[in-house]
Amino acid sequence: MVLGRKVSPEVAERHAADKELAAGLRDRLAAAQDAEREFHAAQVEGRSLDELRPLAVAYDRALYAALLAAEAAQRVAMGPKTYEHGDAKERRAAQIAARKARAKASVRPYINEVDRLRTMREAHKLAVRTTPPAHV
Repeated sequence: MVLGRKVSPEVAERHAADKELAAGLRDRLAAAQDAEREFHAAQVEGRSLDELRPLAVAYDRALYAALLAAEAAQRVAMGPKTYEHGDAKERRAAQIAARKARAKASVRPYINEVDRLRTMREAHKLAVRTTPPAHV
């Protein structure tokens, strides 16, 4: 007999989708590393901006995909109680559960990974123009 709070079918569905997305985290991190390596190698070679732009966009997309998977892994590690749903009382309970879950040592690596990926993506966006220059 399982004791504890039951989760709604909506939350169970979201949790299952997050588990599926989180399962691909390593592959997405590897893809982001490959895209980064390719982009930086092209920079070192001194390729033109027209050649660098698609590589920069590919790197940004790979970072974004890895970030989505890391966020899903974080939500899975925090558990289904942390998914917001329902009325205000249930949302507040989910927020409190999420705050408690973030303090656990088992969730901390995922929080650090999400922060690292967000920082990398922002640094890339600030350092590299991925949009074509506007002609005046």
